Amino acid sequence: MSVVNLLGRFRGVSVRSLAERLPRSVAGQVFVLQVALVVLLVLGAVLALVLQSRSDNDREARNRSVAVAESFAHAPGIREALASPDPSAVLQPLTEAARERAGVDFVVIMDTRGIRYTHPRPERIGGRFVGTIEPSLAGRVHTEHVNGPLGDEVQAIVPVRAADGRVIGLVSAGLQVKNVTGVVNRQLPVILATSAAGLGLATAGTALVARRLRRQTHGLGPAEMTRVYEHHDAVLHSVREGVVIVGGDRRLLLANDEAERLLQLPSDAEGRHIDDLPALDPGIAELLRSGRVATDEVVLAADRLLAVNQRSTDRDGGPAGTVATIRDTTELRALTGRAEGARKRLNLLYDAGVGIGTTLDVERTAQELAEVAVPRFADFVTVDLADAVLHGEEPTGTSADMRRTAVTGIRDDHPLYPRGRMIGFLPSTPQARGYGSGRAELVPDLSRAPGWQAQDPERAGRIVAYGIHSLIAVPLKARGVVLGVANFWRSEKPEPFEDEDLALAEELVTRAAVCIDNARRYTREHAMAVTLQRSLLPRALPEQSALDVAHRYLPAQSGVGGDWFDVIPLPGSRVALVVGDVVGHGLHAAATMGRLRTAVHNFSTLDLPPDELLGRLDDLVGRIDQDETDPAGHPSPGGPADAGMTGATCLYAVYDPVSRRCVMARAGHPLPALVHTDGRVEFPDLPAGPPLGLGGIPFETAELELAEGSQLVFYTDGLIEDRTRDIDVGLELLRQALSVPDRTPDDSCRAVCDALLPAHPKDDVALLIARTRALGPDRVADWDVPFHPGAVAGIRAAAVRQLDDWGLTDLAFATELILSELITNAIRYGAPPVRVRLLHDRGLTCEVADNSSTSPHLRYAATTDEGGRGLFLVAQLAERWGTRYTSQGKVIWAEQPPPDPSRRTAEADGALFLDILDADPL
Repeated sequence: MSVVNLLGRFRGVSVRSLAERLPRSVAGQVFVLQVALVVLLVLGAVLALVLQSRSDNDREARNRSVAVAESFAHAPGIREALASPDPSAVLQPLTEAARERAGVDFVVIMDTRGIRYTHPRPERIGGRFVGTIEPSLAGRVHTEHVNGPLGDEVQAIVPVRAADGRVIGLVSAGLQVKNVTGVVNRQLPVILATSAAGLGLATAGTALVARRLRRQTHGLGPAEMTRVYEHHDAVLHSVREGVVIVGGDRRLLLANDEAERLLQLPSDAEGRHIDDLPALDPGIAELLRSGRVATDEVVLAADRLLAVNQRSTDRDGGPAGTVATIRDTTELRALTGRAEGARKRLNLLYDAGVGIGTTLDVERTAQELAEVAVPRFADFVTVDLADAVLHGEEPTGTSADMRRTAVTGIRDDHPLYPRGRMIGFLPSTPQARGYGSGRAELVPDLSRAPGWQAQDPERAGRIVAYGIHSLIAVPLKARGVVLGVANFWRSEKPEPFEDEDLALAEELVTRAAVCIDNARRYTREHAMAVTLQRSLLPRALPEQSALDVAHRYLPAQSGVGGDWFDVIPLPGSRVALVVGDVVGHGLHAAATMGRLRTAVHNFSTLDLPPDELLGRLDDLVGRIDQDETDPAGHPSPGGPADAGMTGATCLYAVYDPVSRRCVMARAGHPLPALVHTDGRVEFPDLPAGPPLGLGGIPFETAELELAEGSQLVFYTDGLIEDRTRDIDVGLELLRQALSVPDRTPDDSCRAVCDALLPAHPKDDVALLIARTRALGPDRVADWDVPFHPGAVAGIRAAAVRQLDDWGLTDLAFATELILSELITNAIRYGAPPVRVRLLHDRGLTCEVADNSSTSPHLRYAATTDEGGRGLFLVAQLAERWGTRYTSQGKVIWAEQPPPDPSRRTAEADGALFLDILDADPL
């Protein structure tokens, strides 16, 4: 069989196959299109009819409802019936008769409040009308759709007017929607049946015509058949892809022009056996001879890479043989190699953008740079930073104080400098040159770089012997400042670094340098904020005898916050405990915390109750917001960048060791924990006040009586709140950590921190644990004072005897003077009853209480004044004195330090003076 005959047969098979497939597909498309058009026309007609019918019926329903309602509203006697004692009895029969005659579903008459007088369902009489009556009360006719007692309804509401024009009632008439559309629903089956019949006729006719056309033309017209044959050869020999057809006897039946060029075939190659073509490459010849299936199989032919796809032609009744397509992929492979390299570089830069700078830690950021580059770009990476950068400072500008911050490689046994070592690079090294000039340095062959080897000849020899042969040193430069040097070392790949690698290293390091500089700046700001905050927190707890106190403060990893605590001694051996939290982080939160802590100290000197102290603190926070924000709530110009509305919480408690009672109040702060002596833990029900700064809401106090040895636990929300757990879980963990009896406050602090805090807390944490003590009856003495001046001497004598029992005889003289003045003033200017109390704690406290709220004031008496010097003497004799107010009056107190032998005063020197005090008080 000749090649021409085979080609003709191949063409005939192709045309027959096309003719068998195309007509069926085209006829089907025409059939579907005609059916779709008929269906759309029918559906459009039905939809238009339905919409028009519904519109007409709806309009008819509204008109009928309005007509019936207006007729009934203007009917004679309607006004008199509305004014009758029982309108329903008169109107209900009339409306039902009118409803049946008018063909509506309901006629409802109601008063101006919408209360029905009539309804088709008598049980609905007296109920409120379902619908809108306001337009009709205004004198207008109103129609609407409502879901009423009868279902979905169309109703009209018409006012009933009195003779003077007032609306004295309303009439509503209407129909149910299902009754309105009933006519349309009855007509739809007829319409749909007629449409279905027309659709069936159109479908049958279209199918008959399509079948006849398919049988006569096979789906192709004369022009299409001619075009297939005319363009067959043109398409085959014009494509940029070689086409080769091999017969079942392994003879070459067809090769287009591109195949002849790629395979370098002779002009008479068609019709010859594959083995008779000496110019054919053996790889291609073997593939074409085998007849196996191949998909994009790359074969080397001469100096070209050919991608071959081969399939059998005997499928679906075709002739035996194979057809192969051949593409030249030589240039594509080269472009693919370069594109793959570019893709890897882009992926590396993308991963660097994502993986570098995940934290604001300088060392971690440097380590992330090293980890991203190994092993995709370099085999070993080291990062050397100026030592000042690690502390958040500006670098000094020299390479003599570099510290190795990060080291990463494909192996751990490398001879490079270890992490943490201080390195002073010599001027001849590429690191020093790059650090000084700000430009990257490329060393292709380290074995021939004497300047690099001069840094440490012995170590340089070990590095070269290890196999590290090429280096790129890139300065870490950000915002015009060189922070250090990143070193990329190559050992596994035999080829050295090139200029293209140098550009990639520079871009990689440039991105990392900005992240390192951001971390450096954050380190500096964080250190400043921590220093400020720690300077504002108490450095040492004051000495006092009422409580054993331990505390912990942990700043947040992400930024300094505004948590604080305090222990403030108060008169009468009492102690105030404070824990607070300013919302936010940064210098502004720390500064605000310092202001609030100072304010609490100042307010505590006034000896205010906890609720009143929080009230004053609330006013202060409100004034701070006014000073730092404009009326719209934005930071004031020139103020701190993070200023805004200040949010703060606070818990303030006062413990009295004499009564063992603790009074506390809180402003939006978490509940304290109370650990009993048996280890039982509870959270007292303390009234929850609003956070500070809201204003307008008073605070409440709660009073607890505590057994000696109980522990009060105050904390901020950072202790119990965490994104990974619910707050109830945090409270339960706190309960479990505290439920151990007979443990010191410091041990409790340690246990709580271990149980609840992560290694790097996200929020500040302040923890204050205080174990209560009691001032026993043997350290307290009190007397009721008769309300007359003659009682002063007796109280003084009793006080002296008590001081002798306590071993405080050296304080007797000063105590007598203080008590004489305070008791005399209470009798002279106060109100009964008067009571005296002495407290022997670290020193001696004298307290005189009366029922008056008048407070004495210290003043300087003139030389001619006969009195006015008593409080001056008290101030000189006592270490400090003051006044505190109670619910019954006031208490004047004076504290004296423990006896000092150097300040001992003879009693005899003041005996005469005390006698004068008994006769005429100052």
